[in-house]
Amino acid sequence: MTIMPDHWIREQSLENGMITPFVEKQKRDGCVSYGLSSFGYDARLAPEFKIFTNVDNAIIDPKDFQESTFVDRKGDYCIIPPNSFVLSTTIEVFKIPNDVLVLCIGKSTYARCGLIVNVTPIEPGWEGQITLEISNTTPLPAKVYANEGIAQFLFFKGASACEISYADRAGKYMGQRGTTTARL
Repeated sequence: MTIMPDHWIREQSLENGMITPFVEKQKRDGCVSYGLSSFGYDARLAPEFKIFTNVDNAIIDPKDFQESTFVDRKGDYCIIPPNSFVLSTTIEVFKIPNDVLVLCIGKSTYARCGLIVNVTPIEPGWEGQITLEISNTTPLPAKVYANEGIAQFLFFKGASACEISYADRAGKYMGQRGTTTARL
C-alpha cells in the first residue's frame, strides 16, 4: 500500500467526488486548520453534537444501544465533559474508491489538549459523512469548534481493487448522513 499525495487527493476529489465539499488548500487563519495537506486531508467538524451523559445510569451496549445516553446540541462549539466523549460528524462527504483504504488520525492541536479523535478505518467503496468520536481524557471540560479542522484522513492505495467492497456488502453505515450511533 502506498500513501497518496496532495495532487492525487485533489484529482480524485474534483474529478470523482471523493471529498465534497473540497477545500483546495489548508485554511488556518485563527482556526484549527482544515483542507488539503501534503499527504492527507484535514476534515471539518459539523455543528451537531451528541454529548454522552450518564444521567440515567445507563450501560453502553453496542447490541442494544440507547439514544437516551446522549444529549443532542447544535452550535459553533461543544464543551465535552471531563473524562467523557462526544459524537459528531464531518462536514465533508467521502466517497472512497474500491482500491483505497482511509485511516484517520487526530489533529495535534487537540491532542495537546488531551482530546483524542477515534474513527475506524474507512473501507474501500464506503461513502457518507464520517461519524467521529472525540474523547476528553482530561479532568477538565474541553472545547471543540465546529466548522474547523478536527482530524486528518490518510489515503492508502492498494495494488488493486478489493474483491468485495463495503458497498458490495451493503455495510450498515453505508451512506450515513449526520452523526450516526452504534448499529448492530
